[in-house]
Amino acid sequence: MIDQLDAIQSEALSAIEAATEGDALEAARVGFLGRKGKLTLASAGMKDVPKEDKPAVGQALNAARKAITEALDAKLAALQADADADAAAGIDVTLPGAPLPRGARHPISQMLSRAVGTLRRMGFALATGPEIETEWHCFDALNTPPDHPARNESDTFYFGDGRLLRTHTSTVQIRTMEAAPPPVRIIAPGSAYRRDEIDATHLSQFNQLEGLYVDTDVSLADLKGTLEYLLRSIFGKDTPVRFRPHFFPFTEPSFEIDIQLRVKGKAARWIEIAGCGMVDPDVFNAVNQARGDQAYDPDKVGGFAFGLGLERLAMILWGISDIRLLIENDTRFLRQFA
Repeated sequence: MIDQLDAIQSEALSAIEAATEGDALEAARVGFLGRKGKLTLASAGMKDVPKEDKPAVGQALNAARKAITEALDAKLAALQADADADAAAGIDVTLPGAPLPRGARHPISQMLSRAVGTLRRMGFALATGPEIETEWHCFDALNTPPDHPARNESDTFYFGDGRLLRTHTSTVQIRTMEAAPPPVRIIAPGSAYRRDEIDATHLSQFNQLEGLYVDTDVSLADLKGTLEYLLRSIFGKDTPVRFRPHFFPFTEPSFEIDIQLRVKGKAARWIEIAGCGMVDPDVFNAVNQARGDQAYDPDKVGGFAFGLGLERLAMILWGISDIRLLIENDTRFLRQFA
């Protein structure tokens, strides 16, 4: 039987060497190593080999299988190398390469990096929270009464179980205070959702950047200085910033922030970009109740909060006239920011 195995091995190696394409090589593999291949059928005869001859025959069988397998692998590699060489034969390596289109970060991502980078240098840490929230985190803990218009189904996306898509990232402020005692200095970038009609200045999903600072001896001057520095780092050091008294349920006193937009050839005008204020004591009391302690005793700590819309900031900085351009992914528009 050893002579038979030697003959099969020699025949297989000759067939492999003669193969000039992949189909012929595969046919040789199946003809010798397939389920009905010559070497496979020969190995079935091991049961008839005398016991004293089985070690030698088994060794010869393994050697034949190994030699054939290695020859197949080597021939396959050689055929692939030849094919690659033929494919590259007509390439002129002295020709200039085909230019690749230049990519760029989305303008919203660029704006987020600017704002976060500035606030991180001021000591703020990043914080995140879920986009599907409870009414308590989104409204009750933020001192928003049950009859407030924002809680109406015409303004907020509700789920059947009573949860909702957060209408602002202020929910992260509440979750941060629930989890950690003061001092707290965090920023919370992320998506918010409202039932707004989509037009040139409104989206139903937009990006906010919330900030919260809670400690002893936090004043309105700290809030004003923080936001003036942030806005002037984005729009320029000479940008006029204006604080107008306003009302928000979760801050007292509260302000809306305007910056003066100056476009060459046009009269300067004020544009509203954010809301802010000193954290209302009722918010601290709600957090204390949830925590079960007095870590945020409003007689001992104070704080400020603010919220900015990143799309609005990007529109002002780059002169974008329609907010919808930021979500349409038109490369002709986005290429301007490359």
